[in-house]
Amino acid sequence: MRAKLERGLPALISIALLFLAWEAYARLSGISPTALPAPSRVLAEAWQYRQALADNTLPTLMATLMGFALSLVAAFVLSVAVDFSEPLRRALFPIFIISQTLPLVAIAPLVVLWFGFGLVPKILLVALVTFFPMLVALTQGYASTEEEIEQLLASMAAPKWRRFLLARLPSALPYFFAGLRISITYAVVGAIFAEYAGAAKGLGIYILSAKNNFRPDLVLAGVMVSSVLTLLLFGLSLLAAYLVMPWSRATKERKR
Repeated sequence: MRAKLERGLPALISIALLFLAWEAYARLSGISPTALPAPSRVLAEAWQYRQALADNTLPTLMATLMGFALSLVAAFVLSVAVDFSEPLRRALFPIFIISQTLPLVAIAPLVVLWFGFGLVPKILLVALVTFFPMLVALTQGYASTEEEIEQLLASMAAPKWRRFLLARLPSALPYFFAGLRISITYAVVGAIFAEYAGAAKGLGIYILSAKNNFRPDLVLAGVMVSSVLTLLLFGLSLLAAYLVMPWSRATKERKR
């Protein structure tokens, strides 16, 4: 525990220094609070409007989690499909790549137009933003499997699906969790952007309303909440990797 705290101390110090510099500049430079509010003001306003923030955070969190769950399932199913079939891989991968070139600012209003102002368009947009890194990570992970292990399993007459479960899938886990950590940082942003395009409630609507009312302190309060959500989800992805890959923990401990 002490070693973990020591590793995290530089990050905590750098964040504290950043906020102190921001606070000092906002107080001493003479800049208007309507242009750049101090962190203390942002925190005070966030506390004052905590109920409104909480009411708008829940829909965003729900859309994020459901969209990311859909993304996770889609990435895994598609990665298995293209791993088992090379023609399918050549047919589908260009489509996956094209899906990532679509500008979200253009596609989001269309998705809202097609599916309405409910939860469905937000879920779909979060899934669209987050599935590709996990898909690429999984396919790369399958390809990293040591050939000797697969040959050994083949010599024991293990069918292809058995070789996949015993060799290719475990080999892909480190790659998968790397892709998961990348995707999770996009999930909350994707949900908020979807809310900009059309929603009744959510952090995106809250931030947009605060901007239209010239309240940068409340805009930054909404941004702060979205950052905290992202950090929490990122921490959960690290915890999942820690629990799912015990052999990785053992390897790290031996290296120490």
